[in-house]
Amino acid sequence: MAFERLSRELAYEGAIIDVYRDRVQMPDGRVAEWDFIGHKGAAAVVPVLEDGRILMVRQYRNAIDRYTLEIPAGGRNTLEEDTAVCAVRELEEEAGCRCGELELLIKLKTAVAFCNEFIDVYVARSLTRTSQHLDEDEFIDVEAHPLGELLEMIYAGELQDAKTVAALLAYSGKYASAGK
Repeated sequence: MAFERLSRELAYEGAIIDVYRDRVQMPDGRVAEWDFIGHKGAAAVVPVLEDGRILMVRQYRNAIDRYTLEIPAGGRNTLEEDTAVCAVRELEEEAGCRCGELELLIKLKTAVAFCNEFIDVYVARSLTRTSQHLDEDEFIDVEAHPLGELLEMIYAGELQDAKTVAALLAYSGKYASAGK
């Protein structure tokens, strides 16, 4: 016998997430109630300048009540939106750039114990500065940092955002030794 979802009831419908209460039959026949968070998915971007520095965004995050330094990212507008389209949009909205090259770097599942959110992370190159197009509740500063400095910040515990940590480590592993 395998796990079988018996029911899923919507408990809360939000702007970004929906919260459900699932009833699941376990392999031994018992029934458990589990929380599930539904999400449309997202895209993130490692924007690389010609000199190798990476554009990062500094913004306030209410959930942890502080500013964070992250790669640009955002949610898909619809379940059908291609994450590459989302990545290009978020790059311009948050960092004020367009890119000439976009390459998929990694695919992430953010919290598999209770949420179906995924984030496809791209590398953007051949950047052209435009202007930010922030949502009315966003206040974002853009900063450029050398990869080595960002890696030091990860190991010092200063960068903790999971998508940013995973993206920068993946980028470093794939491109740093190649000098790209």
